[in-house]
Amino acid sequence: MPLELMEDAGGDSRNARFLATAADLAYLPEDKGRGEFAEKLGLKARLISVDNTQVYVATNDDHIVLAFRGTESPNALEGLKDWLLTDAVNLLMVPEGRLGTDLAAAGVGARFHQGFVSALAESWPEVAQGVKAEMKQSERPLWITGHSLGGALALFAGWMCHRQFINVHHIATYGAPMVGNKEACQAIDKEFKGKISRFVNYTDPVPKLPTISLIANSYGHVEREYLLGEQSSGDVFQGFLGKTADGILNATLIDDLWKQITGLVNAHLMPSYHGLLEKLK
Repeated sequence: MPLELMEDAGGDSRNARFLATAADLAYLPEDKGRGEFAEKLGLKARLISVDNTQVYVATNDDHIVLAFRGTESPNALEGLKDWLLTDAVNLLMVPEGRLGTDLAAAGVGARFHQGFVSALAESWPEVAQGVKAEMKQSERPLWITGHSLGGALALFAGWMCHRQFINVHHIATYGAPMVGNKEACQAIDKEFKGKISRFVNYTDPVPKLPTISLIANSYGHVEREYLLGEQSSGDVFQGFLGKTADGILNATLIDDLWKQITGLVNAHLMPSYHGLLEKLK
């Protein structure tokens, strides 16, 4: 029997498991994904793929779900290395480009991770068109989800929907990195009060990034955080704090830190999140 969404339950564990499944299925190619969305979630799904960004628009008579794909290969985080460490400080920028005007509405001082913004920008016109078409056919709650990079894209897509007067019912992210500075996160929280669930495995290193790059410590997180699992007794990042020069990680330290991060990759992957979510009431 397919999982179900509880419209009035927000961050309820049943919704958490449903949206985690959607975020996981977003990694599948369309020929397989369509069948899995139907079988496991009772949703009719189609894949939008533009450049390196993929998102499923999945619907039934009662709901619309946007499920953003994370890194193309969830077992290899190498593609996020520069975004999360090496280039993080340079990617924290005033909104510009295709989405710039809408993101600038976050207010003076808001800065966003330009890499994540750019990843959404090319696909956004088609995504927006797809959601609007579904809403025109029948207004239903819109749920947005994603894992890892997909979680970052889910937050930006929620903001863009809001700016285009598309009501967002709830956003759920899993193992998502930070998307902007404090001012940007406060603006998102203000517009989506009670509508964001950010699920984090205690031992998953990715949600701690990119702020741990030290020079990029202006980054922050949106609320509300749901911590899963048991708190680790050690911190993979702590040993690097005393090795920096003026708070800057050099290339060698970045490589060494990245090796330790990828050593914890299993804590970041969706099977770990599914297992932890099954323990929730």
